[in-house]
Amino acid sequence: MKKITIVLLLLTAVAMAQDKHSSFQAGEWFKFRIHYGVFTASYATLEVKSETLNERPVYHIVGEGKSSGILSVFFKVEDYYETYIDRKEVIPYRFIRKINEGGHIKDIEINFDHETKKAHVFNKKYNKKESFSVKQGVQDMMSSFYYLRNNIDVSSLQKGNEQLVNMFFDNENYLFKLRFLGREIIKTKFGKIRCLKFRPIVQADRVFKEEESLTVWVSDDENRMPVRIKADILVGSIKADLEGFKGLKHPFKIVVD
Repeated sequence: MKKITIVLLLLTAVAMAQDKHSSFQAGEWFKFRIHYGVFTASYATLEVKSETLNERPVYHIVGEGKSSGILSVFFKVEDYYETYIDRKEVIPYRFIRKINEGGHIKDIEINFDHETKKAHVFNKKYNKKESFSVKQGVQDMMSSFYYLRNNIDVSSLQKGNEQLVNMFFDNENYLFKLRFLGREIIKTKFGKIRCLKFRPIVQADRVFKEEESLTVWVSDDENRMPVRIKADILVGSIKADLEGFKGLKHPFKIVVD
């Protein structure tokens, strides 16, 4: 996938639950500490709000990330993402992407018309409007992960199973693929957590070394909470650890020795 950004993947690399709306709710908030080697490269947040859009009840999901410390010296990152998703069907109505990554700037708004299967793209940087045909039930980059959280029965997953989602990003349609790697207990600042381990399949480009450079751990409970993300990039590796959270829909569980 062309020009997928580091912070967006780290912000939205969350996983799956069994029943609709069983894993998240309005008020859910996550904070991640992103490491580059031994240094803290940045912090990122992801928040779910309850709002209305064009008189429709929606979940408004906001992701923000900024580089700090050593990373900002050679690769400044200021990323801001929003998606507005239907509270019943978990399909996107609007996606907003404002980024500045080492001088690579984008300011894009996409409005989805699911009845006509169209994505209306407004590139604000160039004041350019275009419309594209999309698949039935298409997802944007952020909404796709919330869709997966609520529409896949993880109890039946076997190692190597893959999940597919039709996704529209910038001005292209993609088939997003997520591979299940198994279960694992990992140590965190909150204690030991039972996790599900996944690998999003991304296209090798200007950021990632190869298609399978990204690995995601999410809590093996009803929250499907993102706990850790690791990415091998062209100039080393980045790890993001959950730093704080609130507003979970279900009790948080740790492994007691």
